[in-house]
Amino acid sequence: MCVGLSAKVVKIGDGTAVIDAGGAKREISSQLLEDLEPGDYVMVHAGVAIAKITEEDDSETEQLMEEYL
Repeated sequence: MCVGLSAKVVKIGDGTAVIDAGGAKREISSQLLEDLEPGDYVMVHAGVAIAKITEEDDSETEQLMEEYL
């Protein structure tokens, strides 16, 4: 099973993005997604933003992860 992490984009660079995932900031690859901007929410897997998601998706994902952990 693969697990993706939902996160908020705080900064965009050249093919990279800095994300905030529950207070932890990390730099990831953003090359798979077009038109990514600070404030967007993304699903991250293996250090790569793989999909844009909504803020509601992010909240739901965080709740589910808290239940499992």
